[in-house]
Amino acid sequence: MKYVNRPARWYCLALVVFAADQTAKTWIHLTTLLGWSREVAPFFSLVHVLNPGAAFSFLAGTGGWQRWFFLAIALGASAWLAWLLAKPVRSLEGLAYSLILGGALGNAFDRAVRGSVIDYLDFHLHGWHWPAFNIADMAIVGGAVGLIASSALGHRQANTSSRRHT
Repeated sequence: MKYVNRPARWYCLALVVFAADQTAKTWIHLTTLLGWSREVAPFFSLVHVLNPGAAFSFLAGTGGWQRWFFLAIALGASAWLAWLLAKPVRSLEGLAYSLILGGALGNAFDRAVRGSVIDYLDFHLHGWHWPAFNIADMAIVGGAVGLIASSALGHRQANTSSRRHT
């Protein structure tokens, strides 16, 4: 298990995720009307929807307090992730933390500036729609998968190492 201390690399990756997310959201916001939808493939559409809640519109209809609640969680998590990235981390962990940090900041920016998160990717099949999402959401999920993989790989390496020493 090799730990590296390259926080500048991880912060730059988080910035790239944030910039890509905000570029796409700004383009959707400036070029389409709320509620707009364009089918790109039989299973995929670009849309313009707002999500005032969290994942899968959790707490979306609760009167507005959730904006500040989710913003506080995102900023707190972002500060914690930035602190973790300043320390030596395994490469897969650094990648995962960076993706989550960039995604969290992208959605936090939307909540702070727009009041809701802009979602624009809509996958569907035979009338069934997965909830619309965005680049920030993909980065957060990708980072979570990376953390699970890092944990599993680290656990396996630790078990292999301990077996060699017995």
